[in-house]
Amino acid sequence: MTRPPAAGSRWLVRRVRRPDAPIDLYCFPHAGGSAGEYVRWSDDLAEAQVWGVQLPGRASRMSEPSITRMDELVERVVDGIDFGERFALFGHSLGSLVAFEVARALQRDGKPLPQRLFVSSGPPPPVPRGTERIHDLPDDAFLTRVEQLWGALPEPIKSNADLLKIALGQFRADLAVFETYEHQPGPPLDSPITAFAGAQEALAADLDGWKAHTAADFESHVLPGHHFYLREQKAELLRHIAGALRHTA
Repeated sequence: MTRPPAAGSRWLVRRVRRPDAPIDLYCFPHAGGSAGEYVRWSDDLAEAQVWGVQLPGRASRMSEPSITRMDELVERVVDGIDFGERFALFGHSLGSLVAFEVARALQRDGKPLPQRLFVSSGPPPPVPRGTERIHDLPDDAFLTRVEQLWGALPEPIKSNADLLKIALGQFRADLAVFETYEHQPGPPLDSPITAFAGAQEALAADLDGWKAHTAADFESHVLPGHHFYLREQKAELLRHIAGALRHTA
């Protein structure tokens, strides 16, 4: 099968090369996350060539300005990555919305669609939001609110001013994408959707709400744990992903 060209390499990170894999899996990170967390999946997911999507403003793209709006991010992803003919998309939390909007853009443009869209720990659009906006808070208040919502940052980051500045910048950009995101209604995807969530957040994630966004098959899975269940329950999550990929490949 055709693999993404070298021209798209700045967007893509991989750990294991599987040129004979029948399908590519592109993984979009959560807020403050990076591609590195997902490329490790390739050690246990032989069914696919796993790619982590590396966003501007972090890791190997640290010198590039971060993107703070969903429409710009989606446009640049679609322009920057040649997904090929047989692929699937995965996104966790904010990444689930990005993956969903990328799939919608591909459908609008008449391009090949993902064989399956995996959404994880992200409520379906239109996303319910209150009036709180934290991405433009001052650094101290922003850090406090981030840690209240998602837990404490690692101490080596908090104790290093340069690392903390980088981490807060990544969080700030990603939360700006989420907090300024406005869902535009449109036709459901022709791609099937699999939705995941941790048991402690399943109600808030509203997994069944994703049914309205596909004209194809839909399934959902609740795994033990909280928002970052995908770390503690990685083996179970990858078992479900592998099964779905074998079914579509």
